Amino acid sequence: MNIRQEIINKLLEIEQKEQVKVLYAVESGSRAWGVESPDSDYDVRFVYVRPMKDYLRLQEQKDIIEWQLDEVFDMNGWDLKKTLIQFHKGNATLFEWANSPIVYKTTNEWSFIYKYAKSYFSEKIALYHYYGTANSTLKQYLQDDKVWYKKYIYALRPLLACRFIEDTHTIPPVRFEDLLSCVLSKELLNEIETMLVIKAASDEKDLHPKMPIIQQYIEEQIVRYEQLAKSMEDDRVADWKALDNIFLEILTSLENSFTC
Repeated sequence: MNIRQEIINKLLEIEQKEQVKVLYAVESGSRAWGVESPDSDYDVRFVYVRPMKDYLRLQEQKDIIEWQLDEVFDMNGWDLKKTLIQFHKGNATLFEWANSPIVYKTTNEWSFIYKYAKSYFSEKIALYHYYGTANSTLKQYLQDDKVWYKKYIYALRPLLACRFIEDTHTIPPVRFEDLLSCVLSKELLNEIETMLVIKAASDEKDLHPKMPIIQQYIEEQIVRYEQLAKSMEDDRVADWKALDNIFLEILTSLENSFTC
């Protein structure tokens, strides 16, 4: 059995044991970015919905399913209600899931959801998320003389996403290669290409010498995008009506599909 079929089978198992419907399931992380190492795990993220009666209970229901975490799989999902609330907040991670190039399952319901939910993308919130991710990676992992090269990607990719948002005012692509299409110096591009070649042939925990050109770019761009994010006006969509309507319509349309 190949990995894709194994993941699909696990999604079916989740549906049966949790009594939910998986509306959407994708790869997240390095494999979705196109920069996985030989020992990279599979970061599977999914959105699910429960029967309508579960949302009418007074007792609060869990809104996350954490299914598997080991050396091969990292699988967890969000409930539809949580997902829609996070869309309203402009959650940048959720928009990445929605645009993953590796899709294990999708449905007409998910297409309907994202048709309207994508209008809740916020440039300001996304910039805060991405420069914050890069800054956290820099401080935690890129201070020593030798570093994990996957952490360079964890810092570079969000900064390139910031650049894409600044240039296009749209949701950035997920693949690292697509983000590299923005204008970068030849010197920086060459060093990134060298880093990617070394990383692709190494285990994720292998340490390598710092790359000064990449390091300098990361440090400078973090400062730049922090300032830009702080200077932007709040562009979040305040209205809940579209998301409320989506929630009710999905619950109603799927009610008969759940077994008693």
